[in-house]
Order: sequence, then structure tokens, then C-alpha cells
Amino acid sequence: MGDCVKSSSMDDLPLHIILDILTSGRLGAVDLVCLELTSRTFWASHGLCPPKFRSLVDFAAFRLCGSHPIYSSLQDNARSELYDQCNGNWKRVLRFLQSVEQSSDMVQTSAGNMQIKSGNYHTLLINDFRVYSCGSNICGVLGHGPETTQCAAFTPIGFPSRARVIQVSASHNHAAFVTQSGEVFTCGDNVSFCCGHSDTSRPIFKPKLVEALKHIPCKQVVAGVSFTMFLTNEGHVYTCGLNSQGQLGHGDTQDRPTPQKVEFPESVSSIVQIAAGPTYGLALTNDGTLFSFGSGTNFCLGHGEQHNGLQPRAILSLKRKGIHVIRVSAGNEHVVALDSNGHVYTWGKGYCGALGHGDEIDKITPELLTSIRSHLAVQVCAGKRKTFVLVDDGSVYGFGWMGFGSLGFTDRGVSDKILKPRVLESLKPHHISQVSTALYHTVVVTNEGRVLGFGDNERAQLGHDSLRSCLRPTEIFIEGKVVDDARQ
Repeated sequence: MGDCVKSSSMDDLPLHIILDILTSGRLGAVDLVCLELTSRTFWASHGLCPPKFRSLVDFAAFRLCGSHPIYSSLQDNARSELYDQCNGNWKRVLRFLQSVEQSSDMVQTSAGNMQIKSGNYHTLLINDFRVYSCGSNICGVLGHGPETTQCAAFTPIGFPSRARVIQVSASHNHAAFVTQSGEVFTCGDNVSFCCGHSDTSRPIFKPKLVEALKHIPCKQVVAGVSFTMFLTNEGHVYTCGLNSQGQLGHGDTQDRPTPQKVEFPESVSSIVQIAAGPTYGLALTNDGTLFSFGSGTNFCLGHGEQHNGLQPRAILSLKRKGIHVIRVSAGNEHVVALDSNGHVYTWGKGYCGALGHGDEIDKITPELLTSIRSHLAVQVCAGKRKTFVLVDDGSVYGFGWMGFGSLGFTDRGVSDKILKPRVLESLKPHHISQVSTALYHTVVVTNEGRVLGFGDNERAQLGHDSLRSCLRPTEIFIEGKVVDDARQ
């Protein structure tokens, strides 16, 4: 007879190896909570942790927080404030950090890694490094070639090489993509040089490599209106396209046909995130300082007055208050920022309640959104006169203009105004991991990997050919994949 092999589990491993596994960086906050609930091995510290930590899991969460790029960039007082905001729970601190990182990047779902972006009349989706698009193909923004006018379902985009795409951005007339190797591809209308190619004679109907950045690896790209911003792996910003409002940040109003480096003050060591409005740009540094440049006619630059900022300038009102910004979103006429405590700040035009302060008054400098201060926000998303805030429990708050139902409140009219943050009950059955909104439609990704959309669908931007609009969140299907219908 053969020898009997005893089955083993993690409980049988030496404790120091278990701790190494817990702190390897491959586990999320939710994974740690599940381990703590299912095995007594993780309930105590076993003498491996300092006395202030209740368990191995608690200590592992602390160590994972310490190695996280957002947490490591915070000053000691900001770290203490975040810990207090999370009720002294390191697992919640870790969940906050990981949720912030994923909601602005690729979210890990049970259906694979995903990212969603909405353009004016189209939608882009990354699913496991493949890119899909649906909606109107005006100027070639869908990337499917000149023969395609519209896609009524998420359809895969072909790339010149077997690229693994990790980030996308969508505007009204062009789209941009970043691959895992740092290459940038663009497609769409290049008449204003926004795609970064010298040929402006015809639209670019399929993703094309930006040759000027071929040897400069990038990690993020954002598409504004007729201009584009690129963030390199080294933390530098490049821009190209239309520059009539100084939105390229080069100190003048001359257009740039190919990406050119933006000069920041010498004290700036690295940019970690960029965002683009119609005629302005935003750049966030690793120490939480937010810079703006371009047109200030809508107060979006946050400096307290209307002017054109031809060069990057720090928003000092945030700096003076010791606010460490960790994410920012640029709307058509307003800006929303998230700080290291999960608090939200808004400024710009207050039309329709887009700033969430209970009125329609413009704010010339950033102002704290007090009504949701008790919640821990992990993503902010600004669109046309509307704003969404995703909090750490997967709920979504919205405020501003309903805009053909794109704000998601099924009990309100399609042109109503919501002046203060209100939770979207229509999304309550789901744990939302990412939100994206544009002119008249909004899309979200759930933690199960389902993509839901609501608002205008006249050009199939919500992935359906038989609906003019979707007032209730409706699932968008991926061509060639079988998924369950989304029933509310």
C-alpha cells in the first residue's frame, strides 16, 4: 500500500513564514479580514508582533500600509489623522489605500482586472489587458477603423502589436492608451495635434504608437478637449495639441504637434497623477501639492481669481491648510479633489449643485464638502455639471445635474438638480469599485466585474442598440462573453 500523505494547511506553517506571506503584498485588506475570520492562527500575535497589535493580521495590515506609496508619502501628522479617521483599524486604513489606488487605475474584480472610461459619446473598457469600446465612432475614437460608425456592444480593439493595455483615457474626439511596457497609443481626430502625430490630414482610425514617446515610458495619459497630457514613469509631464488657453503648461499659447515636457518648479520632485479639463490641466505631486494651468475663466485653477495660468502654479490655499491631496478629477467647469483623510473638496462653477454645497454658488478656491465628511471617500469623479463620490464600503454618492438621467437617481426627472450629496439607491445591490462619467452618461464597475451604465444611450454609448436612454443602471455586455443579465 502507498504511504498516506497528510494534507496540510496554512495553519501548519511556521508563524514567521505565515507573517511573510501576509506581508508579501499579494493580499488585499478583504483577504486579511477573511483569514482573520476563518482561522484561529490569525487571531493572536503569537509573540511575533509588538504589544499594540492584536493579531498577526493587524500587524500585517500595518506593515502593508507602511509600504504603500500613498501612505509612505504622508507626513507623520497626516498618517495619524488617517489612522484616527479609520477608527484605529489598520485593515480599514489598508482598504482605503488600496481602494484609492485601484479606483483611479485598474480594479481587481472576480472577472479580472478592469478599468472603465467614458467619452462624450462612447465608452472604453480594459478587461485583463484587452481594450473594448462601444458607442459612436466619430473621428475614429473607437479604434475599429473607418468602416465602423457605431458599436452597440463592447467590441475588442486591435493593436499593431500584442500590447497589454493598463490605462485608457477618452475625450470627445480622441482616445489614448498606455501599455504595460510604457508605450502610448492614440486614435481619433488629430487636426489639433492632440494625438501626438505630425500627420493631421486625416483622422487616426486605429490606435497608433506615439513615436515621440517611444523611448520615454509612461504610466498615465489623459485626453482633454483637443489636447493630451502624458505622465512618464519618472514623474514628468508631457503635453501636445491645442494651446490657445495655455492648457499645455509651457508658458505660452503656441500649439505643440508632438509631446513636449512641461517645466515645474525645481522643488517638485515627482508628479504622481494628472487630470485634464476642456481647457486646463492639473498635476499632483508626491507630496500632495496640486498644480493647475490653462484657462481660469471657470475658477477651475483654484487660485481665487479668473486668469489664464500659462505655467503650472500650486494651489496655495490647499497647501496652507496642510491638505495632502491624493487624487483629483477635472470636470467641464469644476474640480473635485480627495485628500489623505478621505475628505472631498470642490471648486469652480456651482451650476446645478455640481459642487455639492447645497447651492449653485461658484467657489473660487477649494472648499471642504462637509455633508459627507464622516464617510471615507476613495474616488472622486467630475463630469458635466455633476459629481460622483465613491466611498470605501462600495456606495456611490452623486450630486449636480441629472443630465438625461446620467446622475442615476431613478426618482428624479432627467433635468433635475441635486444640490447635496445623495447616495444612489439604484446601485445599492452592488459593491462599486470604479466610476466614470462624461456628458450625458455614466458607467461603473462592480467588484464582481460587471459593468453598469445609465443616462443617454442615443449613440449606443451604454452598449445597447434598442434603448434611447437608461434611467436605471443597466448592464453593458462584452462581445463574445456570456454574462448574467443585470436585474434591479
